[in-house]
Amino acid sequence: MHSFLALGDSYTIGEGVTPGERWPVQLAVRLRGEALDIADPQIIATTGWTTDELSAAMDAASFASPYDLVTLLIGVNNQYRGRPIDEYRAQFHALLQRAIKLAGSNAGHVIVVSIPDWGVTPFAAREGCDASVVAREIDAFNAAACAEAGSVGAHWVDVTTISRAPGARAELVDDGLHPSAAQYARWTEAILPVARGVLVSA
Repeated sequence: MHSFLALGDSYTIGEGVTPGERWPVQLAVRLRGEALDIADPQIIATTGWTTDELSAAMDAASFASPYDLVTLLIGVNNQYRGRPIDEYRAQFHALLQRAIKLAGSNAGHVIVVSIPDWGVTPFAAREGCDASVVAREIDAFNAAACAEAGSVGAHWVDVTTISRAPGARAELVDDGLHPSAAQYARWTEAILPVARGVLVSA
């Protein structure tokens, strides 16, 4: 049976949705539907975590490596808190190296998922945020993460475009910020072919 580790923040733990609606869980279900034997994901993620907080949580966690599939989605809280992008790049690099090690030192078994754009949400409007500034900063953080992934041969999946789609505002939970199960299903659809390829080659 394939093993699966998902690392992240609120977008991975699924703030506001049931455990079965989280995208890592949806992904495992979809993979099983394609006759791929995969365990339920081990999720190391909590709402609000930045890169350094995820790293600290990993220090305290127990892992059953090597994992056949590792996903990493982190950084929105660095951006939200106004943390420097150079700090993010360095800390993301370290996290990615840890993810690769947990994947049996095989970068081809790691999928980096892009940070969605929360600036388009009703929450951002209520907070008086400038959507164009948030978008520009999210793009910069994503560019840094994408470059890090590309430099080591890890996979990159863009869900930011999905988060900016015209219908995305209708696919949020009650807080007007976090994705609903419906939007996570769209993310799953984007991640699925990459994950399938990773496991078929495992």
